[in-house]
Amino acid sequence: MLLPILQERLQAAVASALPDADLSRVLVRPCTNATHGDYETTALMGLAKERKMNPRQLATDVQARLDVADICEPVQISGAGFLNFRIRSETLGRVIASAARGDHLFVVKTTRPRTVVIDFSSPNVAKPLHVGHIRSTFLGDCLARVFRTLGHRVVTDNHIGDWGTQFGMLLVGWSDHLDTAALAADPIAEMERLYKLVNARCKEDPSVRDRARSELVKLQSGDPENLAIWREMQRLSQVQFDNLYTRLGVQFDVTLGESFYNPKLAGVVAELEAAGIARASEGAVAVFSDGTLPTKEDPLLINRDGEWQANPFLVRKSDGGFNYATTDLATLEHRFNTWAPDEILYITGGPQQLHFRQLFQTYRRWRPGFTARLEHVWFGSILGSDGTPFKTRSGETVKLNDLLLEAEERAFVIVAGKNPDLPEAEQHEIARRIGIGALKYADLLPNRQSDYVFSWDKLLALTGNTAPYLQYAYTRTRSLQRKGGERPDLASLPDSLPLVAREELELARHLLNFGFTLEAVTSDYRPNFLCNYLYELAGRFSQFWENCPVLKAEDPATRTARAALCEVTSRVLGTGLNILGIETVERM
Repeated sequence: MLLPILQERLQAAVASALPDADLSRVLVRPCTNATHGDYETTALMGLAKERKMNPRQLATDVQARLDVADICEPVQISGAGFLNFRIRSETLGRVIASAARGDHLFVVKTTRPRTVVIDFSSPNVAKPLHVGHIRSTFLGDCLARVFRTLGHRVVTDNHIGDWGTQFGMLLVGWSDHLDTAALAADPIAEMERLYKLVNARCKEDPSVRDRARSELVKLQSGDPENLAIWREMQRLSQVQFDNLYTRLGVQFDVTLGESFYNPKLAGVVAELEAAGIARASEGAVAVFSDGTLPTKEDPLLINRDGEWQANPFLVRKSDGGFNYATTDLATLEHRFNTWAPDEILYITGGPQQLHFRQLFQTYRRWRPGFTARLEHVWFGSILGSDGTPFKTRSGETVKLNDLLLEAEERAFVIVAGKNPDLPEAEQHEIARRIGIGALKYADLLPNRQSDYVFSWDKLLALTGNTAPYLQYAYTRTRSLQRKGGERPDLASLPDSLPLVAREELELARHLLNFGFTLEAVTSDYRPNFLCNYLYELAGRFSQFWENCPVLKAEDPATRTARAALCEVTSRVLGTGLNILGIETVERM
């Protein structure tokens, strides 16, 4: 809450000293070294360098024009021209009191809301969600929650894989090998079995492969029987998808499969050809470099043996069929025309970086008036303990449903061991929240572009930077609500609270940065910033809890101030965990 005020006043002081300065570069940020203060700005050094001025002299000039005495201790100049701000304890007490009364939670909603489309999860019809969908699903859902918290309009779009060559094989399997009882019991498993069976036979018997192609052509030509079977595959798959998403607390505003865009693909290619963006090549149609980008930055060029060669973006195959490139161009066009977004995020793995670079460049050439930000928010892999992609002991891909079940079972053992007297139903509910929360947090905590090693022991630990540790910290913040005796009335707090102890002040200062942390998450699409903020918040609360008695404090004003700190910390921890998609528990 205070940072925007400090920044506004700093910009006014800079404008007074340098009327031609670009104020968008004049930013205030939390201090990287707390010994220097709570906030700092480094902007004056850059402004001084551009004008060949002495940066400390400029800092002195700005300091003289800066009026923040009602918020901060005297502003300090350090280094080559830093300005350091330290918030007054009275100011901290005033802001914490306001938050405890429910006036705010340190988050300032944007006055310029953007429309942000987020494409994530994207399972395939007739196949189970598996460990490979975890990062996209958790990351996309978290980013959607952060943007919404900050006041932006978000459209979450689950781009389902429901069209393509695999359906020819599935149609053959459905006709010849369907086990109706197995389909009723577990539709996804049965359809997966059919696909594997027919796919193997296609490799062994050309006649089976030819028949699968024939069934696919019939489907694509609108054959009523094949369309009916395909729609039933879609329906059965969506039921299972929805069940998993409900367990995970993940929701989508739009679910459109690749089939939705199929009627538009021929028109996309025709327009690209007519505009001279795409051209025929060896029977196919592709987009080639137009030479407008520097060679090393052009995704439509590749260096082979020291020579730059064409690296075309294929939009129609030599057999006349279309591919992901064509579908993704049609999808972009639909999103642009439907929602007029300011930002579109694609949450997929790192191996798809080249595809999206080519996609974005091609679309901007096709639609030069398109100004929205296009971002491929890519992520690394989940690895097993041996450093290879995480799989089952038999070497198969880990199904998401199995992973969720195991997380809940392992969490139940912990909960039942620590709380044997709780009713079993309550133990299971707590275990569900802890197990699924632990999976999410373990995935969101690392830098998204890094691989990480999956470890049950680490992610379910009650100590360290884990979801169970944060969930337990939350229960401690709620303990005042469970304890008997007289509790301070937070509804009638004074304008300012007396914060004196070091632990009180450090906790209050950290709480101030909640909104800034959320802004940082959206600037680079990194939920790990929020994870680490909450972990540090829990650590500061632990120090406060151990050294600052609340209900046993002798002075009523101190008792009230500490109770308010507990309440505000509880709200920030609970809100932060919710933004990560993690449910809290009242007791563990």
